[in-house]
Amino acid sequence: MLELEGRVALVAGAGSVGPGWSNGRATAVLLARRGAAVYALDRDAASLEETRAIVAAEGGRCETRVADMTSATQVESAVAVCRELFGRIDVLVNNVGGSAPGDPIQMSEQVWDAQMEHNLKTAFLGCKYVLPVMLAQGGGNIVNLSSVAALRMGRDRVHVAYSASKAGIIALTKSVALAHARNGIRCNVVIPGLMHTPLVEHRLARTVAGGDAAALIAQRDAMVPMGHMGDAWDVANCVVFLASDEAKYITAAEIVVDGGLTAAGM
Repeated sequence: MLELEGRVALVAGAGSVGPGWSNGRATAVLLARRGAAVYALDRDAASLEETRAIVAAEGGRCETRVADMTSATQVESAVAVCRELFGRIDVLVNNVGGSAPGDPIQMSEQVWDAQMEHNLKTAFLGCKYVLPVMLAQGGGNIVNLSSVAALRMGRDRVHVAYSASKAGIIALTKSVALAHARNGIRCNVVIPGLMHTPLVEHRLARTVAGGDAAALIAQRDAMVPMGHMGDAWDVANCVVFLASDEAKYITAAEIVVDGGLTAAGM
């Protein structure tokens, strides 16, 4: 089940903002555990090396490249190197993003543009340069990462650009899926909810909780109908399923991984 032996997976955003399991790191490691050769990209060389070392220690293959996914030149070059190394790209995981708070009045035009580049343009560029490879080889799978912020809005912490860009990921996914449904290429989107990843302790605790990580974790746990946040492995398992042959008839789909959060309307 969910075997990916002989496949090549390009994972964008395979590092982590702090020690532990980010969505990208867990996804890269799980793809390798299922037999895929992994080509991991991130802006943070040290964090990327941690991911590579984990895969290598488990007997898998993981090649890395430092790349800024907002740069067309760097993405094009990274994809070309991946094809040279492995001869093909079977799976593309677009997992780059981050949020900045503000409504249209508070947010500067520069922050808006940066959010669109970071959260939406990165996925567009990944698709732009990997799709020709997949077309040439007769198929492939793309999994994009969005957020429940695209589906539900909060009054306490408005992040208009993040919500808009992550909603754009859903639209991008469906457009790509329909454009290439007859080319053997599937494209789906995973929509994580409140996840307990290193982002919580190493960024959100500082930016939204005054440094009180324990209070932030308790608050986020209480918001979820299941009573706790998910973790990176919940996201990774969903990504690997969509990349596998078990999902061969699934394309243009949204899979929400949120413990019931969006259904509760909170």
